[in-house]
Amino acid sequence: MILPENTEPPNSTEGSPSPGNEPTAASRGKKWYAIKVTAGQEENIKTAIERRIKIEGLEEFFGQIIIPMEKVTEMVKGKRITRKTKLYPGYIFAELEFNDKLHYLVRTTPGVIDFVGAGPQRAPQPLSEHEVQQIQGLRAETVDTRPPTTRIRFSRGDRVKIREGSFAGMEGEVSEILEQKGKVQVMLKIFGRDVPVEVESWQLEAV
Repeated sequence: MILPENTEPPNSTEGSPSPGNEPTAASRGKKWYAIKVTAGQEENIKTAIERRIKIEGLEEFFGQIIIPMEKVTEMVKGKRITRKTKLYPGYIFAELEFNDKLHYLVRTTPGVIDFVGAGPQRAPQPLSEHEVQQIQGLRAETVDTRPPTTRIRFSRGDRVKIREGSFAGMEGEVSEILEQKGKVQVMLKIFGRDVPVEVESWQLEAV
């Protein structure tokens, strides 16, 4: 599984390993693997795997499981709402020393579909060093400290109508998405000329 190149590792963590016990890709032969799971059940599956590993006494072969998250800001009824959302829905990332026992334990955990890259008579390939660095940066089940991005549901070329503000009632075409500002640039016809206007995304509706 190739992680998106534009994903910048977050800085803050929650539930991270205690100081001095931070796993690395090479410690005790452990490597990072991507595991395909049922979307929406990532946390429950993570807990189930960790519990089964403890019951089976396989802790020495296991590092940790992470579910990378990001902070997203959306406008809901004119209010700015910030929430956490999964960076990779339907995937968890596990650091482990691959062997038959762990392979069987993980694969037979309810909700697990399979290791990414695995196949008949073929063991899954661990993540590349570049991907490991990204994963280690996204080590926690929490968000980063970067300013939240605003999720905008419009795309360039969309026809929209402005619901509120100085240009309420006017229609135009989306010419640019300004994600960092949480705004959309709309081309409006004003006095017969095309004029770019920046509008809050929540002030728009599709036509």
